Amino acid sequence: MTEWIQANLGEVATLQRGFDLPARHRRRGDVPIVSSSGTSGWHDRAMVRAPGVVTGRYGTIGEVFFQRTEFWPLNTTLWVSDFHGNDEEFVYYLLQRVDFSTHSGKSGVPGVNRNDLHSEPVSIPPSVAEQRQIAAALNDADALAASLERLIEKNRDVKQGMMHELLTGRTRLPGFTGDWDVRSIGSFADVKAGGTPSTAISRYWGGDIRWMSSGEIHQKQVCEVAGRITVDGLRESSAHLFPVGTVLMALAGQGKTRGTVAVTRVELTTNQSLAGIFPSGQHNSNFLYYNLDTRYDELRGESAGDGGRGGLNLAIIKNLDVHLPPIDEQHAIARILTDVDTEITALERRLESARAVKVGMMQELLTGRTRLPVTEEA
Repeated sequence: MTEWIQANLGEVATLQRGFDLPARHRRRGDVPIVSSSGTSGWHDRAMVRAPGVVTGRYGTIGEVFFQRTEFWPLNTTLWVSDFHGNDEEFVYYLLQRVDFSTHSGKSGVPGVNRNDLHSEPVSIPPSVAEQRQIAAALNDADALAASLERLIEKNRDVKQGMMHELLTGRTRLPGFTGDWDVRSIGSFADVKAGGTPSTAISRYWGGDIRWMSSGEIHQKQVCEVAGRITVDGLRESSAHLFPVGTVLMALAGQGKTRGTVAVTRVELTTNQSLAGIFPSGQHNSNFLYYNLDTRYDELRGESAGDGGRGGLNLAIIKNLDVHLPPIDEQHAIARILTDVDTEITALERRLESARAVKVGMMQELLTGRTRLPVTEEA
């Protein structure tokens, strides 16, 4: 097969700065206004015909966008004004392999200089037909990822609707008719804060007991954590060993961490910024987890301190009221929501795999290491 052509990026695609369009001059229309982070508004007039390729000049650097309709690229962007006969979608994928960060601020001015980008060495197939074959393969990979993203979002919406209905008793599962009860968490659950063994004592750390920081609570379903403490660290500190099925709640933390909940799938300890809530008797911990997960805004509003800006504490948690159905209905509701979560997790793994496959495809197809069979076009 014919060897690939070595060239500078400017010989493959000429980049041009976008156009000013102050908000006061924008008029209602269906033409997308493209900024360095993607479509950011609409206008009634286009500056560039489709298809087009746009990337950030400053602001968001490194993202590349393919435009299938005419558009207006803002002055924060660079757009391809000349494809030099190359396939537009191939150029779109080729630009995704450029390390824009190495070209940012070279001249002492924040942002990417198009002349620097034009000097970037690239390799391209000798024929447009091969370029199109590569673009089509990568487009299929993108389409698979997009379909998985839509399916995940749909399942999340379904789950939210189910939680809204099932966790409030608005909708009852077939065969369940018992009355619901309102009880405070402290009346049916053991609530404890975690603790941190002294970091100055080395024999407290590096053991076999899992120890979780508040920053890890965003896992939601906690199956593994980074920290490890020893038996001495557990015995000689305020840490508690929480069993499987404990609902964890962030008492404090940076950003949106406070009020976030998770449920343990392994036995572990935590730092003092997390509380462990373990229902007594036959009350279902997953039911409690899903209940609290829907109440994030309420939990942050219950935070101690001026205007809810302080932290949560054990007293607040123990006094929180929960609507509880009979035990068997708790278990049934929790099973249904857990099944939906399992499906979402499986889809997320498929999406992660699809994205990894695409990265591998780009490394092979956009370098010429792997060649696709091409039927030359007339």
